[in-house]
Order: sequence, then C-alpha cells, then structure tokens
Amino acid sequence: MSEQDFLAVEGEIVKALKEVFDPEIPVNVYDLGLIYNIDVDDDNNVEVRMTLTAPNCPIADDILQEVHDKVKEIEEVNEVNVKLVFDPPWDKEMMSEEAKLDLGLI
Repeated sequence: MSEQDFLAVEGEIVKALKEVFDPEIPVNVYDLGLIYNIDVDDDNNVEVRMTLTAPNCPIADDILQEVHDKVKEIEEVNEVNVKLVFDPPWDKEMMSEEAKLDLGLI
C-alpha cells in the first residue's frame, strides 16, 4: 500500500471514529482522546487501540462494537480488530482543543 493510500484509508477511519460518541459525554471518541493508535496493514486490515474514560464503563461493549462497525463499513477495510487498553490511563488532557472547548474546559 502506498503512503498516499494509507493516509486516505486512515482519514476515512478517523472520519468514521468521529461518528462514535460516548453517550455520557457529548463528544466523539476520537476528539475525547480515546483512540490511542490506528494501524492499517498492507491488506487493509485495521487494528484500533483505544481506551475508555473509566475502566468500569457500563457501556464499554457497546462503544467497542460501534467503533468496530463504523470502521468495518469503510469499503477499503477488510478485517477490524479493536483492542481495549488502559495503559496509559485516559486523562482529560488527551482531548482535542475542540472537545475541551465544547465541554467548557477552556
């Protein structure tokens, strides 16, 4: 896969992730800083490493499934693996400036 193709697929993935919202916080998972890494291999298989705002989130499974489903909808993507990690722990400083502004933190 060329660098240009990779960037195009990654851009589509980011766009899809911005459609997934934490229902308790009116900000998408990408701008919340919950996405730690997006890896696309040469066969367009995608691994998303992400976290949650709290380890005991009661809707964790729903958020992970929605991330999987949104990324899987992208035509160029083959397989999707969403890995939930808690290291490093999420912190509000990981949010984008836009998210902080939306939540009145700046």
